[in-house]
Amino acid sequence: MKILIVEDDTRTASFIMKGLKQAGFVVEHAPDGEDGLYRASTESYDAAVVDIMLPKLDGLALIDELRRRKATIPVIILSAKRSVDDRIKGLRAGGDDYLVKPFAFSELLARIQALIRRANSVAEPTTLTVGDLSLDLLRRKVLRVGKEIELQPREFALLEYLMRNAGMVVSKTMIMEHVWDYNFDPQTNVVEARICRLRDKVDRSFDNKLIHTIRGVGYVLEERK
Repeated sequence: MKILIVEDDTRTASFIMKGLKQAGFVVEHAPDGEDGLYRASTESYDAAVVDIMLPKLDGLALIDELRRRKATIPVIILSAKRSVDDRIKGLRAGGDDYLVKPFAFSELLARIQALIRRANSVAEPTTLTVGDLSLDLLRRKVLRVGKEIELQPREFALLEYLMRNAGMVVSKTMIMEHVWDYNFDPQTNVVEARICRLRDKVDRSFDNKLIHTIRGVGYVLEERK
């Protein structure tokens, strides 16, 4: 899941980005409204968190322009303004939710997850399952045949991405865009190396392998009889 943060206050932006990365999201930051509008218009995000008081282009104008361009990205507005009228203005401009500063990160995270669920028009599962492999999104645990598998945060994010796309071939580029929050040199082997480590933990001790390489294309996680 990829989130855009449009926030000019570096301390607030750093706080949000750190928390979202720890929760397994890929996060990008725009320090002003013009940069935020450009990114949201040219790249794909699962949700955006937008401050109202921004340099170059304020948050409400940014959101209004996105909606004028028919962009459907879910947006949470951040603001120090607490009045009902301010909230109404934000929602009427095209915001999907409104969170008043200061806020608890746990509440922001819950609201982002809820927005993504609504945007996908399906209930967000708390557990992903493929064959005898299960991934608990809430407790951040992975089990195979009831045995817990210890994963590093990036390995967990990679496995989550593969399981969310179970049965579909995902390319190296797709993995880099959704699991890492910056672009690598196309010649790097970081994806291959991380897939190899993940296989060691998820597949090595089991006869039925779940992670498969599609030569020249990418990878797919699926149960094969």
